[in-house]
Amino acid sequence: MKRVCLLSIISFLCISFLQAQPLRETSYETMLLIAEEQYGLKDYYRALEWYEKAYDESSDQELLPFIAEMHYKLRDYNRAESWYSRILRRDKKNKWGELRFEYARSLKMNGKYEDAVIEFQQFIAETEDAVKKELAQAELTGIEMAQSNRNVEPDVALVNAGNKINTRTSEYAATLNRTGELMYFVGFDTDEIIEVDENSDEYHAKIMVSKRGDKGWEKASPLGNEVNRPDVNSSGVALSKDGKTMYFTRAVLMGNSVSDSRLYFSVGGDGNWAGAEEVVGINGDFLIKHPAMGELFGNEVLFFVSDMGGGEGQLDLFYATHRGEGVFGEPVNLGAKINTVGNEITPFYKDGTLYFSSDGHPGYGGYDIFYTTWDGVKWSEPRNMGPGYNTLVDDKYFMLDEDGYSGLLLSNREGGRSVKSKTCCDDIYYFDIDKIEANLVVGVFDENRKPLIGGTVQLIETTTYNTNSQTQEQGNRFDYGLGLELPYKIVATRDGYFPDSTTISTIGLTETKTYEHRFYLRQIPVEKPPVVVETEEPEFDTITIEEAIVLENILYDFNKSDIKPEAEPDLNFILELLNQYPEMKIEMRSHTDYRGEDPYNERLSQRRAESARNWLVNKGVSADRIQARGYGEKVPQTISSRMSAAKDLFEVGDVLSPGFIDSLPDEEMRELAHDFNRRTEFKIIEGPTSIVIKRARLQKTDDPNTVINKEGEKIKISPLSALRGKEIYEGVPILVFDDRTINFGSVKKGEKREHTFRVTNKGDETAKIALVSVCECTTVEKDWDEIKPGETVELKIIFDSSEKDEAEIIDIDIFLDNEIPDSEDPFIEKLRYRFDITK
Repeated sequence: MKRVCLLSIISFLCISFLQAQPLRETSYETMLLIAEEQYGLKDYYRALEWYEKAYDESSDQELLPFIAEMHYKLRDYNRAESWYSRILRRDKKNKWGELRFEYARSLKMNGKYEDAVIEFQQFIAETEDAVKKELAQAELTGIEMAQSNRNVEPDVALVNAGNKINTRTSEYAATLNRTGELMYFVGFDTDEIIEVDENSDEYHAKIMVSKRGDKGWEKASPLGNEVNRPDVNSSGVALSKDGKTMYFTRAVLMGNSVSDSRLYFSVGGDGNWAGAEEVVGINGDFLIKHPAMGELFGNEVLFFVSDMGGGEGQLDLFYATHRGEGVFGEPVNLGAKINTVGNEITPFYKDGTLYFSSDGHPGYGGYDIFYTTWDGVKWSEPRNMGPGYNTLVDDKYFMLDEDGYSGLLLSNREGGRSVKSKTCCDDIYYFDIDKIEANLVVGVFDENRKPLIGGTVQLIETTTYNTNSQTQEQGNRFDYGLGLELPYKIVATRDGYFPDSTTISTIGLTETKTYEHRFYLRQIPVEKPPVVVETEEPEFDTITIEEAIVLENILYDFNKSDIKPEAEPDLNFILELLNQYPEMKIEMRSHTDYRGEDPYNERLSQRRAESARNWLVNKGVSADRIQARGYGEKVPQTISSRMSAAKDLFEVGDVLSPGFIDSLPDEEMRELAHDFNRRTEFKIIEGPTSIVIKRARLQKTDDPNTVINKEGEKIKISPLSALRGKEIYEGVPILVFDDRTINFGSVKKGEKREHTFRVTNKGDETAKIALVSVCECTTVEKDWDEIKPGETVELKIIFDSSEKDEAEIIDIDIFLDNEIPDSEDPFIEKLRYRFDITK
């Protein structure tokens, strides 16, 4: 006669067969033979019983590792620790050194972290097992994490589902239906270790269902034979998102071991499940466990656990794309970021987040619950769910209900129901999570901090680029509700003002929060028409001794001191003066703005002054007639009448000190002040007390918004570019469009118009496009996200006039991920089109 011992924490669904043996006058050899047979059959409960009998009979020390191992596999960690300790204390020759890993894990799961650290460290130093060494290192990291969080209060309270659900043996794979009124799970529905003879037929694991009543969960009952076939073990239950398809596994016993574990599905929904069918595309010559439905790349997928080849460890997480009607694509391993050399099990997916349990990632106990988020391309680094969800022992089968604020998990933590030791068996626990809400309030103001009416704010979820755009014609406040675990970009625009943007993220948010942000938009300067002055500008200037005269054409590349070709007219002018007045001696003076470190600015300005002096010396001027001095930022410019006349933003006598510049009301004035400070000048220090020169010789010859790139090409910077007014020629992309503004002319309401912009990057840095922002009336088509130096690409726009009733000017904002050196302004390139509407 055969008998079966079922202890639902062991093996696959914990089933193995046992040949009955007479207990009277059993010899040591027979006891050992029975123990070895049960060990081979993975019936660890019976194997432990017979190993202990054999040890009591013989005191054979060789049996101790088997006894310790059986306690460890049966998750009786107190007894496992005791037996492993006994073995290793007596092991003077280190015969059983490899057992130190299980001993250290037992110490850890008994909460003896300090002792566990010592044992893990010794194991790492001695072992040649690369896999276990890697696992031991992860265990040390987990202990360090646990100790650092020792005083952290759990942010969740778990409640045992009660005796009507949990038995003294283990339960598995608990999940809720869409309404949360039904709980499906797997169990044996018994409080005792099952003794089965060959006439028994009701010992298989079944999928159970319980209804939530007024007083909690009601007594569970098994699903019908359509799902629970009488001769196999059902496990791993999971539901589709609509609740109408159930996925689960069936394990077949051939002889004394699990020969097959395959995935099945049943359709119909609660109370109406049809006969199960085997899924197509996943099953093979390997174990399939723990199915869970989810979504990747916009497709419905099935996550599952398998020991199939090509994985990272023992049990890995995989996914397969659902093709429909129980058919799935090729299984794909989730990769080394998620899968370890250990085991990853019990996946659950919700709203872009994958939850799973692992004994290979750093954790508090045995199996810990982790989560990772999907950004549309890749998974984030897994994060431990922390205390409360995770304990010293095993925590698995995490799941959340439809709303995401209640859920279930299974654990063998102390306090549960157990047929053997305190931690032998898994119970179902439920929990509620405080509802977390995230909101956003945006205010739009002008640079004088006055409310700016008529602005538009775009909220862009940057994993999918879904955009929520609001325009306020009567106010300046914008309110949004935010999703959790998501990154966002916020863009504020308003006609006549430079746009601005910022980013926020709700990833990792642990409590309700209202994000607030105020935009202070800077007005786009309006080009003033030329002013006609009746009196003529003086043709000549008189320069007196000790008066510093700025040479406006002596400019330098950023961070360099080389003389540029454009500087030669001014230097030739100085050369002519020195030749005209042989007794004259001058000082060549170079200054920087106050941005940057003082010593560096002084060295840079000295090099620049010496470059100008060397140019003149090379032209035949005696070196003792020219002094070169670099002042760095020490001598701020004082506004002269000549400067004030040229730029009416400053008063005569203003000293452009750091304090004065910082107090200026806008960035335009501050940047102009920096321009005045960043100068090269000459001063007569000996010779004639005054000289008369043509004013035209001291005027700047080039357009200040024309730059020369690395290739020596002159480039006009458009007023619609963020580089306008910046002295930056290197380290940035310079985007040159064939045209930036177009006029569609008269457009009949409902018509569409198209235009293709051509753009070339004439800078020395790749342009990285973060976002193209435009109104809903415009579609943008492009097949590029970056523009390399020298590359030309096309950007096509399609204007749909269906919702337009009058003439309008539309801006297209191209946001770059690049930064503008020495500037906090966003890097935005703007295009513009206009139209008239006819009906």
